[in-house]
Amino acid sequence: MKSEYDIVIVGGGMVGASLACALVPVAESLDLDIAIVEPVPLRRDGLNYQPSYDARSTALAYGSRSAYERMGVWQTLRRHLTPIRDIHVSDRGRFGATRLSAAQQRVPALGYVVENHWLGQVLLDRLQQPDANRVDYLCPAEVAEVRPGADGMALTLSRDGRVEQLRAQLVVMADGGRSELREALGIGYRYETYDQHALVANVSLDRAHGGVAWERFTDQGPMALLPLEEQQGQHRCGLIWTLSDDEAEQLLAADDARFLAELQRRFGYRAGRFVRVGERHGYPLKLVLAEEQVRPGLVVLGNAAHALHPIAGQGYNLALRGLVALADHLIDARRQGRRLGDLEVLQAYHEWMHRDQRRTIGFSDRTMKLFSNASPLQALGRDLGLQLLDLCPAAKTLFARAAMGLESPAPMLGSFVKGNG
Repeated sequence: MKSEYDIVIVGGGMVGASLACALVPVAESLDLDIAIVEPVPLRRDGLNYQPSYDARSTALAYGSRSAYERMGVWQTLRRHLTPIRDIHVSDRGRFGATRLSAAQQRVPALGYVVENHWLGQVLLDRLQQPDANRVDYLCPAEVAEVRPGADGMALTLSRDGRVEQLRAQLVVMADGGRSELREALGIGYRYETYDQHALVANVSLDRAHGGVAWERFTDQGPMALLPLEEQQGQHRCGLIWTLSDDEAEQLLAADDARFLAELQRRFGYRAGRFVRVGERHGYPLKLVLAEEQVRPGLVVLGNAAHALHPIAGQGYNLALRGLVALADHLIDARRQGRRLGDLEVLQAYHEWMHRDQRRTIGFSDRTMKLFSNASPLQALGRDLGLQLLDLCPAAKTLFARAAMGLESPAPMLGSFVKGNG
């Protein structure tokens, strides 16, 4: 461990590790020293992947593929990805429906579903390769304090029962949505509660999913099924079910038979018959946006900066675009001989990212409110809109581009980093 770094990333999860992977290919040429501070001990079993029926997953938009290609991890990552070849959107019990097809959009997939554990292993393995020697993984360790100074940021670490001091030009906070450190820094948040819970579980059907992702809108709220890898001959899908707080509590406590019966009743039989459910988890849904995402020497990234309703599956993809945009701006600043924590540099990044956040959050929020409204008039308008969308190729392409994360201008990481396409 060094006493000074150019960049200290607080949090070694998917966002923090992806940022480090984005910077690794240029770290040597730009003389960048990077540290990742993570409270969880470092895994050193490489890519010894042990799949689990209950593994949590993330939907990667098609536009996110290019970011991981440019980081040089896509070929490894794709070993355990499930492509989304079609997206079927429908209103339960009503006539409204539309279908998006990768073939019609002339792309290999509209998106991909990856288990979080596998994505984490691939990123960590990349950071342990010989050419990543400019990245130090400080773990298990926690940042107890961050203080701005005249020549950068001072950090106090708690590590192996010792207190250690670090300095950095830039601190990137990618430590998730619950952080005492951010509260200590006085970073405020704007909250909007939806008075709903997301119930998340993996389920099995009596038939293969065929690469179809289902978005099903019901009188109680939206439901989504994401295609997953088969496991021991079982056709798995990831379920994301939006429920009222009381209903979520009841279904989390229900036995498997009752749960599957209620799921079948709400979803219908379009995807098949539900035959198994794994572990169930629930969490309250709210829109969260940090009021400050940059300060001199400080950036707030990922779930630490924003949390979205999962209805459109855009949360992690927005975070990924943000970290790639940040890497772009930092690389450019370094090449110009500017300090990485310079407020002007960070504000330029934030202006770029703010437009993307506003567009993506607005799309997710409006979609949730539209399809959670039980008004008959709203439902009729919704169904007409879905039918018109299905009949209008130009409108369908625009909708597909939003779903694929292609509506926002792509960050330019490819200008700096060679991928392995």
